[in-house]
Amino acid sequence: MSTSAEPRVSGLEVRSIDYVPLDERHGKLWHLGPLWFMSNAQIATLAVGLVSITQGGNLVWSLLAIVSGTVIGTFFMAFHSAQGPQLGLPQMIQSRPQFGYVGALLVWLFAYVQYAGFNVFNSSLAADALHTTIHGSLELWIAVVTVVALVVALVGYDVIHKAERFLTYTFLVIFGIFTVGVLVTLHYPAGSFDLGAFRWTPFLAQFGVVAGYQISWAIYVSDYSRYLPPDVTVRKTFYWTYFGSALGGVWLMVLGALLAAWAGRDFDTIPSIEAAGDKVFSGFGAIVLLFSALGLVSVTALNMYGGSLTLISAIDSFRRVRPTLAVRLVTLVFTAALSLVGALAATSNFLANFENFLLLVLYLFIPWTAVNLMDYYVVRRGHYAIAEIFNPNGIYGRWGWHGIISYLVGFAVMIPFFAVGTLYVGPAAEALGGADISLFIGLPVSALLYWWLTRSIDVAAETRLAEAEAAELEQAAHEHREP
Repeated sequence: MSTSAEPRVSGLEVRSIDYVPLDERHGKLWHLGPLWFMSNAQIATLAVGLVSITQGGNLVWSLLAIVSGTVIGTFFMAFHSAQGPQLGLPQMIQSRPQFGYVGALLVWLFAYVQYAGFNVFNSSLAADALHTTIHGSLELWIAVVTVVALVVALVGYDVIHKAERFLTYTFLVIFGIFTVGVLVTLHYPAGSFDLGAFRWTPFLAQFGVVAGYQISWAIYVSDYSRYLPPDVTVRKTFYWTYFGSALGGVWLMVLGALLAAWAGRDFDTIPSIEAAGDKVFSGFGAIVLLFSALGLVSVTALNMYGGSLTLISAIDSFRRVRPTLAVRLVTLVFTAALSLVGALAATSNFLANFENFLLLVLYLFIPWTAVNLMDYYVVRRGHYAIAEIFNPNGIYGRWGWHGIISYLVGFAVMIPFFAVGTLYVGPAAEALGGADISLFIGLPVSALLYWWLTRSIDVAAETRLAEAEAAELEQAAHEHREP
């Protein structure tokens, strides 16, 4: 199977949670680079880089926290990406072997909340950018952003990849100029680059939010690599995803920290971007904001696409779903409507608490990513009976207690280390002066506990079953029968 074949899918995408047969695999591996670069290189990501500055940290340590958080957080999401070509499945349906046919609802619920939360923030921010530049009511622009994102998500996988490539090339020009302007024209407070002014609390807060933001992409990544041929290597899939996402994330988060340090207490995302852009030349701030709105539309489409897959997976846990275009349409419209209602009802308080939302996402998905990656790379080493994932009475069971227990225990041991702004500071975090190190607790506990609980799994028997079912799986998928 060639990895260089051009996309052959035309019209609206039909597949959703079902297995992608080998004769439908297509695309180029390098397309993952611009996809994940542009997914991160938009101004919602910029807001992630503000945390340390707003908590009293200085600029140089904020930048170091951003880079280190990105390096570590992206590591996990990129390894999830490598699962897509090997299994031919979207990301969240892969949770069934660890959590069970019904038990996977635990993580799917959290995933759907994440999609909804990010879409409220993204569509509100895009509408604000359009309101500032073109004018018109915020409510109208929220509706426009939602509808355009819905259309992109409905057309599906291939158009999303193409749109992100186009936006990447345009981004490099517009934000390249903008970044040079920020570095050359802006001035920063005294002590911004003093390495001796280190403070643990803002550093770890920034590190945790950045790592959480990058890990939050883990629930998406196989969705956008599952059509690739299985002969692409895990290593190359990892590299294209990792460096695309990390570079886009670091670029925008660093810009956020620079703008926050420059503007100080007067920082406000949209006005500050416009003001900084206008320092390059008059009107350039509006150009930056208009392009930023397009980037936010694209990532809103990604959230709708992933939200639809998660919703179909959840419904399928109660009643078998035959994946069709009609099912995609209904779940996408529902997800878009939820996004629209949430964005229209959002208050400035919600947007101000985006940091807390990111931390909550981090807490919810640390144990999941630990369990999923341990299962894929260590326990089963990529060998799954894919047809059994869609069988409610199959070998993976309705309740995967190994995964559920590992998840809950991992989450529980993290609680004392949580530090969520003014909402909650655990006793361990309080003893550390407000520093949040829960990431370093939950990951190893969940991963090692899952490995210990699954020592008796007969992986060889599962592999033989997968081989026996492989031909029927390909035929059923080719004919659009279940799964």
